[in-house]
Amino acid sequence: MTTWFRTYCGDEDLWLYFEADDEGWAARQVEVRGQDLQPVAAASLAEVLHLRDHADLTAMFDYERQLGVLAEGPMEGWQGQPEAAEISEEEFARLWIEARRALGDSA
Repeated sequence: MTTWFRTYCGDEDLWLYFEADDEGWAARQVEVRGQDLQPVAAASLAEVLHLRDHADLTAMFDYERQLGVLAEGPMEGWQGQPEAAEISEEEFARLWIEARRALGDSA
C-alpha cells in the first residue's frame, strides 16, 4: 500500500515529504526549506531508473542538480523521526506540483 508522510530535519530546517511504494521504498520525494518552504528537491524513482537504463552519467548528474537526490532503501522507522506524520495523497500531490514547477520541471 502506498503511503505518504513527512519528517523534519531541524539541523537543515528541511521538511522531507515522501511517497513510499508497496515495499516501503521512496517512489517520490519532495524537500522544502525554511519558513517560506522553498523547494529544493522533487525526485522520482521512475525517472531515476529511466535515466539509469537509458541515459548517461551526465544526464543523471543534471537531473540530481536540478531535482535533487532520491532517498535509497526502505523508509522503515520514519514514524520515530522528528515531526513525522502521515499526510494525504492530495497534500503530497500539491507539494509535488509546486516543487516541480519551482525547480523547472524539464528533466
